[in-house]
Amino acid sequence: MGANDVARTAAALPTAWSSRSLGRVGTACVKVLRMDGTPVQEEAHGADEVLLVLDGRLELLVEGTEVTVAADEMYRIPAGARHAVRSGG
Repeated sequence: MGANDVARTAAALPTAWSSRSLGRVGTACVKVLRMDGTPVQEEAHGADEVLLVLDGRLELLVEGTEVTVAADEMYRIPAGARHAVRSGG
């Protein structure tokens, strides 16, 4: 497998909330997702979730705590943690 230009792949996504799989690491699917400022309702997953912001910022509510993830930052949400995307990110 060769190198993948993640920023270019993200920029090529046509609309907000579209995604593309970049590959797999063990049982985890690594994908890129284009978002807009729309909030997403609270959810939890059975495995850790790692969020890497390429551009802009991601506004989260994780277990009742407000979290901002800026461009070029990564944030890990532990398995089972309740989290939601806040509006404006």
